[in-house]
Amino acid sequence: MSEVIGVVGAGTMGNGIAQVVARAGYRVVMRDVRDEFLERGLLAIEKSLQREVEKERLAADEKEVIRGRIQSTTSLEALHEASIVIEAVTENLEVKTEIFETLDQITPRETILASNTSSISITKLGAATSRADKVMGMHFMNPVPVMKLVEVIRGIATSDETYEKVRALTDKLGKTALDCQDSPGFVSNRVLMPMINEAIFTLYEGVATRESIDGIMKLGMNHPMGPLTLADFIGLDVCLAIMNVMHEGFGDPKYRPCPLLRRYVDAGWLGRKTGRGFYEY
Repeated sequence: MSEVIGVVGAGTMGNGIAQVVARAGYRVVMRDVRDEFLERGLLAIEKSLQREVEKERLAADEKEVIRGRIQSTTSLEALHEASIVIEAVTENLEVKTEIFETLDQITPRETILASNTSSISITKLGAATSRADKVMGMHFMNPVPVMKLVEVIRGIATSDETYEKVRALTDKLGKTALDCQDSPGFVSNRVLMPMINEAIFTLYEGVATRESIDGIMKLGMNHPMGPLTLADFIGLDVCLAIMNVMHEGFGDPKYRPCPLLRRYVDAGWLGRKTGRGFYEY
């Protein structure tokens, strides 16, 4: 039997992680709270793998083998035989803490509990368990099957052994692991989110249109996607959650979320996933 990796969450990040883990030869147990979320996640994996077949990067029979390695479930208890569990649920400390507390109770003592959090303290998540030495951050980038980077983050108590195992798994997934310390927003979002937030302020203050702001950053800074388009792609609720974590964590006004970002989130205009954000989809 091949090694089992658990994935908690079948959304955009969760199903992407499940896909790359299964493609690397592991058995995957992907868990979400409702069958419909799991079905949506499995459909996304199916479409993504089919695109690989059409581009001749994957054989059709190989696609079926990969797909066959992924088991879906609504039960957290089904993750009991996983050697590593990667949590990829909503960016909310309470929700994540509850999952880590439960996983701590149902998985063997040697199981590593990793989080795909983009900003929340790994030290805090570790403290919610009786195995803080086996808790670590594995921050994948979206879209997971395409993006090479995984930010690997040690909490204050993460052991060297856990760190080495997570690095080794990242390598096996064909990703590049880059280290950073446990600090609000880590590196990727500490640099990216203030830029996105500043772009929103320039729109809010009437400095330029959304098209000009994005165009200037694309043509002038060689960014593949403008910051407002990128915010819509990430999800404005996620951007706001990360800004709030940094604002609270550092206590520095430079991380204050733009009021326009709050207003759009209040309106349910969360970007691409809801059909409207800074642009209409």
